[in-house]
Amino acid sequence: MSNPHLKQRISVRAMLASVFRHKQLIYQMTKREVVGRYKGSSMGLAWSFLNPLFMLAVYTFVFSVAFKARWSVGGDESKTQFALILFVGMIVHGLFAEVVNKAPTIILGNINYVKKVVYPLETLSVISLLSAIFHSVISLFVLMLAFFTFNGYLHWTSVFLPAVFIPLIIFCLGLSWILSSLGVYIRDVGQTTMIITTIMMFLSPVFFPITAIPEKFRIWIMLNPLTFIIEQAREVLIWGHIPNWKGLLIYTGCASVIAWLGFAFFQKTRKGFADVL
Repeated sequence: MSNPHLKQRISVRAMLASVFRHKQLIYQMTKREVVGRYKGSSMGLAWSFLNPLFMLAVYTFVFSVAFKARWSVGGDESKTQFALILFVGMIVHGLFAEVVNKAPTIILGNINYVKKVVYPLETLSVISLLSAIFHSVISLFVLMLAFFTFNGYLHWTSVFLPAVFIPLIIFCLGLSWILSSLGVYIRDVGQTTMIITTIMMFLSPVFFPITAIPEKFRIWIMLNPLTFIIEQAREVLIWGHIPNWKGLLIYTGCASVIAWLGFAFFQKTRKGFADVL
C-alpha cells in the first residue's frame, strides 16, 4: 500500500490500477459492509430480500388498489403495472441516493484508517458503492420475480440491464470520491446531499411519465442525470425495448470523465485529512 504522505498519482491508469491492486481488500470489506448492515438481527441477510419485497407489496396495494393509478391516460396496463413501473424508478434513485448520501461520512467514519493505518482510502468509496449495488441487485431480482408472477413472462431485453446501470455506477463512484473528500473539510455537505437527492427524486420520472410534464418544463427533468437511466431501465425491463445505445455510450463517456475528476480531486485533497480530523 502506498504512503499517504507521498505524491498521489491521479491518472486514469492509476485509478484503475488502485481498484485492481486492492481487489481482494475491496471484496472482503464489501462483504463485511453487507453482512454488518444486518448484524445482530435474527434474519440476517434475509432482510435484504424482504425489504424490497415488502416495499413492492406496499406500492402494489397503494397504487393499484387505493389509487387505481395508470401510467398513461387510457393506458391498458394491468392493475399492478404502475407499481412495477414506479419500483424501477425507486431502485435507480435508491442506488444513487445511498451512495451519494453516505459519501460525505465515509472518511469521517473511518478516522483510524486515516491517522493510524497506511490504508488505500480511495477504496472506501468503491466499497460503499459495491454494497449499494448488492442491495440494488436484490431489489431488481424481486422486481423481475414480481413482473414474471404478474405477467407470466420476462422480456428478453432484460439482459441489457447491466449495460443500463454501468454508466450510473461509474457516475456515482466519481461523485462519491468528490463528496467523501468535501465531507472532511465541510461538515454541512452531508445535510446538503440528503436535500439534493430528495429533490432529484421528485424532479425525475419516478412517480410520473415525462409526457405528463408540459414541454417547456421537460428540459429540467431531462437535465436530471437519473432521468435517462430510469427511462432506459424501464425500456428493457417493462416495455421490452432495446436500450438507446448511443445515449448510453455518451452517458458512459461523461460519467467516466466525472469518475476520473473525482478520483483526481480525492487524491489531491487527501493529504490534509489527518490534519483536519
